[in-house]
Amino acid sequence: MATPRGRARVSRGSSLQAGESQSPARKPTVRSLSHPPPPPATMEPHDRNPISYVQSFGPHPYHHQEKQQVLDTGEQLMVPVEVLRETNQAAWWKFLVSGAVAGAVSRTGTAPLDRAKVFMQVYASKTNIMNLLGGMRSMIQEGGIGSLWRGNGINVLKIAPEYAIKFSVFEQCKNSFCNQDNPQPFHERILASSLAAAISQTLINPMEVLKTRLMLRRTGQYNGLLDCACQILGREGARAFYRGYLPNMLGIVPYACTDLAIYEALKWVWLYLGFHSNNPSGMVSLLSITLSSTCGQMASYPLTLVRTRMQAQDTVEGSNPTMRGVFGKILAQQGMPGLYRGVTPTLLKVLPAVGISCVVYEAMKSALGVAK
Repeated sequence: MATPRGRARVSRGSSLQAGESQSPARKPTVRSLSHPPPPPATMEPHDRNPISYVQSFGPHPYHHQEKQQVLDTGEQLMVPVEVLRETNQAAWWKFLVSGAVAGAVSRTGTAPLDRAKVFMQVYASKTNIMNLLGGMRSMIQEGGIGSLWRGNGINVLKIAPEYAIKFSVFEQCKNSFCNQDNPQPFHERILASSLAAAISQTLINPMEVLKTRLMLRRTGQYNGLLDCACQILGREGARAFYRGYLPNMLGIVPYACTDLAIYEALKWVWLYLGFHSNNPSGMVSLLSITLSSTCGQMASYPLTLVRTRMQAQDTVEGSNPTMRGVFGKILAQQGMPGLYRGVTPTLLKVLPAVGISCVVYEAMKSALGVAK
């Protein structure tokens, strides 16, 4: 009896090698296509390496989830990604209008936190300990509830030129050196976003100075935007409109690099945790952008603080500050924690700014007939 079984075993092996069907006695062991085979006993080296793990899926499932789809993170205004992809010239302006309205509503909704941040950056010190509630209480006592929105008008007004400049620069970068068929490499995206931010900030820096002065003004100090500009020009000259320009430019690189690096790392994490869909959920995208933008703001915050102090220096001390002088003074008087004065309202406004921006943007697209 052993010999036939041995022959049967050899016969089955040869028939499998020849591509023939198995005998009826072996059918119960055939696995259904609906049940994938069990994982191998040994794991490949890339199974615990996020980079190779992501690469093993081929084209990146998140390649079409560009970061520019969220419009306002509290500090940075982004060009909607649909504008960069839109080929219908009759529709692209609708995306820009939707983004501008979303940015205006977002900035207006978070204006009290924005003014509290500037107030704490300029006036808080070791001798004048100021928290968020204390700063807002001081502003209300000085000018009433409406004073919490001082400077919001110019902050909303500068959305239009900021959008137009960034959109133009993105278009030029896309046409000049970005590969439009495949996802752009990390360095190309850093270069494009940094150039867009640098050029836009160069042209709207005078509006940034006006915004800072109007946020810090006392009741009755200025009779509006034009009066503020005339007083600055008469007392300090045209150069005052570019105070804080150097730290503003230097802060672009750490913000852009940290922001995009964290965003890419989070995409790897989502993929590693099983989010393999080509269209990740809105909550995953919102969380990724919120975390990456927060890290970017923290990386560049000391330079942002120095920029604000330089723009407001005449309001505080009437001197002509330099970036090195402001850094040295902060470190001498307050130490390293002084470089992060006002960071609490900065962090608190990121999530509501992103959320409001997303909701209003989608509503505006629906109203204009471009909802997808």
